Amino acid sequence: MKIGIIGTGSIGGTLAKICVEIGHDVNVSNSRGVEGVQSFADEIGAIAVDIYGAVHNADLIILSVPLPAISTLPKNLFEKVPQNVSIIDTSNYYPGLRDPRIPEIDSGQVESLWVSGKLGRPIIKAFNNILAYSLAHLGRAEGALDRLGVAVAGDDVSSKKLVMGLVNEVGFEPVDAGSLAESWRQQPSTPAYCCDWNAAEMKEALLIARKDEAPLKRDTLPEHFGKLGSNPSHSEVIELNRSLNSVD
Repeated sequence: MKIGIIGTGSIGGTLAKICVEIGHDVNVSNSRGVEGVQSFADEIGAIAVDIYGAVHNADLIILSVPLPAISTLPKNLFEKVPQNVSIIDTSNYYPGLRDPRIPEIDSGQVESLWVSGKLGRPIIKAFNNILAYSLAHLGRAEGALDRLGVAVAGDDVSSKKLVMGLVNEVGFEPVDAGSLAESWRQQPSTPAYCCDWNAAEMKEALLIARKDEAPLKRDTLPEHFGKLGSNPSHSEVIELNRSLNSVD
């Protein structure tokens, strides 16, 4: 499969590396242009392109940029991309911590519906509720008892099937999280968010999520993570997330 990836940060870069390793043809791009992504592409065995090259003739597109940056993408970026090409959105909204405020989301719009509206395209929400460390190091073969679950939300059945297949390929158990409108259940500070759950635990976490609680908890993250120091371990982050994201 030919996969185009826009964004080579912690999640996008990790996915690019894994997808190359499992045999996909991967084009990578970021905001710095071809020269800015060339060394990374050479290191992992991908092809460096600009953002238009990432979407050209792709079978699957992974959009892995900070959520506010989505509104700055060229309006014609997906103009020539067939409607049946699946687009994965991995972004999350962190106002005050990293991102400027977005009034529509602050007023209750689901993050991925906002993204879909900005792109003018249907999307699949995936790989947003797993830490980069987990993605890079905790993938397991299908059937492994310690396999972690990754939530996948979206409206198009065939696109969701394709993305769930990729989740399985990269070493995680795909968990159907419902429609895109329901993808708030895997947004930051919900019980399903970055807690390293197995598939059964992930399904339960999605079910018990409370939409009104998550933004309030999310906005306290700087205070809580500040107590962990400048370089917390992965296990410390998971422990903190599990304690904070649980339902009160």
